[in-house]
Amino acid sequence: MTTQQIVLSARPKGLPVSDDFRMAQIDLPELKPGEILLKGMYYSVDPYMRGRMNDAKSYVAPFEIDQPLNGGVIAEVVESKSDQFKSGDVVIGHFPWQKEFIATEKEAKKVDTDLASPSHYLGVLGMTGLTAYFGLMHIGKPKAGETVVVSGAAGAVGIVVGQIAKLQGCHVVGIAGSDEKTKLLKTDFGFDEAINYKTTADMNKAIAAACPKGVDVYFDNVGGEISDAVIKNIAFHARIPLCGQIALYNSTEVPMGPRLQPILLTRSVLMQGFIIGNFQEKFPEGIQQLAQWVKEGKLKTTETIEQGFENLPKALLGLFKGENTGKMIVEA
Repeated sequence: MTTQQIVLSARPKGLPVSDDFRMAQIDLPELKPGEILLKGMYYSVDPYMRGRMNDAKSYVAPFEIDQPLNGGVIAEVVESKSDQFKSGDVVIGHFPWQKEFIATEKEAKKVDTDLASPSHYLGVLGMTGLTAYFGLMHIGKPKAGETVVVSGAAGAVGIVVGQIAKLQGCHVVGIAGSDEKTKLLKTDFGFDEAINYKTTADMNKAIAAACPKGVDVYFDNVGGEISDAVIKNIAFHARIPLCGQIALYNSTEVPMGPRLQPILLTRSVLMQGFIIGNFQEKFPEGIQQLAQWVKEGKLKTTETIEQGFENLPKALLGLFKGENTGKMIVEA
């Protein structure tokens, strides 16, 4: 059987371009006992993938040149030589950017399509939701009455963080990149305030006005000048879950900025970087709580769905232009 895959053709210098990817064809081998043939349905597109395009040491191995990219995928079982799966089952796993692919029974996990849409398992009920839940609840530790600021607030993680913070009784301020997004954060997702950083002349003053008591928890998805401004308004004994630095991912030089350590020191602030794998043993706790909130209607989600397998690179590049609201997904 012949199928198509999207491979990394070159390592980007700065912002990736379409020429850094190419379509390739491969032949799949025959199924072996314990294996399943899968057809991709939904493909997750995430900011961390930019780091994996560099040939640099990190918490996960880089993508290889002329090899397919990979990430979270929802797929349908087409053929099975496993007792655990049958044709028609819907599964999730970490799979290559291919239209069809073979996996072992240990690499796939069934999803309950009666509980939620399959794509939700890539977002609010998947790594996105778990990242928001554990970063906020286990590092941010919000308390009722505190002020929580979320950068990248209209992204997949940020939208969930803000809603969970509201469930904890917090005053929540989101930072996003358009008036449409800031309006959506307040009207659809319950944020108390939202700031459009692209049209705000003085972020320091804007954050101070939105957070008159200071910032108790800053969930940092973007870094850069936005984080500089938030940290200038940080409260004593604040917590900063450091989730992402999307403003810096495409930098070709080491960016210079304010030296923030004196603020962290004198205000007794905790800043802790994390990856979702740090909490793997606690995943059942997070999934159970997120699913309960979704079922009760307390946790909403939104998705930007790009149609067509061939548009995976386009969707990935769109993340760095702010073209997504909520989770960016490609539907094959």
